[in-house]
Amino acid sequence: MSSYPIYIDYQATTPVDKRVLAKMLPYFTENFGNPASINHVYGWEAEAAVKQTREILANAIHASPEEIIFTSGATEANNLAIKGVAEAYFQTGQHIVTVATEHSAVLDPCRYLQTLGFEITILPVNQDGLINLADLEKALRPDTILVSVMAANNEIGVLQPLAAIGEICHQRQIIFHTDAAQALGKIPLDVQTMNIDLMSLTAHKLYGPKGIGALYVRRRNPRVKLAPQLHGGGHERGMRSGTLYTPQIVGFKEAVKIALAEQVTESQYLKQLRERLWQQLSSLEGIHLNGHLEQRLPGNLNVSVEGVDGAALLLGLQPVMAVSSGAACSSTKTSPSHVLTAIGHSEKLAYASVRFGIGRYNTQEEIDTIAQHFISTVQSLRNLSANQILTSK
Repeated sequence: MSSYPIYIDYQATTPVDKRVLAKMLPYFTENFGNPASINHVYGWEAEAAVKQTREILANAIHASPEEIIFTSGATEANNLAIKGVAEAYFQTGQHIVTVATEHSAVLDPCRYLQTLGFEITILPVNQDGLINLADLEKALRPDTILVSVMAANNEIGVLQPLAAIGEICHQRQIIFHTDAAQALGKIPLDVQTMNIDLMSLTAHKLYGPKGIGALYVRRRNPRVKLAPQLHGGGHERGMRSGTLYTPQIVGFKEAVKIALAEQVTESQYLKQLRERLWQQLSSLEGIHLNGHLEQRLPGNLNVSVEGVDGAALLLGLQPVMAVSSGAACSSTKTSPSHVLTAIGHSEKLAYASVRFGIGRYNTQEEIDTIAQHFISTVQSLRNLSANQILTSK
């Protein structure tokens, strides 16, 4: 038996599927060519592999292959989308709209643009984590050039109404960007019917390698212009310079292929595990489900617990489960989750929160073990706190 705790933090990252790794390996040692070297067979093989990945990614979101720009991940894709639009369209307007619960890879570029004179409107969310479409319409102005709303929240898993947002933006000829890092391969995505102009993607959230992502950039109706953020070589239609990392790109392709082929059955399986976990945890007094119960990622469950210290709770859970209290990129910060405070939680309750990211390799037995240990840990902490209060009197 492994001495490692049960991994249930699949929103932070996922292990590379062995089927994905098998496809990647030849491109490290045998098919190692540079896809930009078009004068010999080594480059041709690499170029063909990259082209095939563009086609798979494009089909996954109903785009065309020429609209896929490879990046190092969703963070770079978000930065290229937001800063790239700001720089390309600043003479048209300098107003951007986003949401309080966005990932820091969206909020931080927006804050940076504020230092350059751009105006940023940050929309609130309801208690279930969803935006109010009326708030969005009210926030739009003649000088609004971009709306950025994530597809699936990385902490509480809620799915924003992309099609409705896209229609509002399309009617006003405003560019619509979505961070779909958590959504690709897990829910249906269609940039045409949803009127999405820019979409950020990554591989490591769907059992692909870290260090590779992509940005969808619409080429027609409307053609979206972007100012490049990396210069030197003119790769990726001049939008993102740098030698393409062929093994990672091949891994991205295979991960997407598998996710799409297994999307329906895997979603059903993850929902069953999520409901099994919630059914057991909901027996606890003072437990709160964070985010909309149904309109969320199938493998996400985020809860807050009254009457316990957040740090003590995570410490008590560690021997049995690998779990987090929020976004992996902010796990070292001492401030409470901005997502949980945005849905109305106090700082104390936000600290006492756990995000369960259920994934492909979790089992019912693991879910039961996690539920039992979570409940016993909460009860022990509450009893300890009650005894301390009695002792102090």
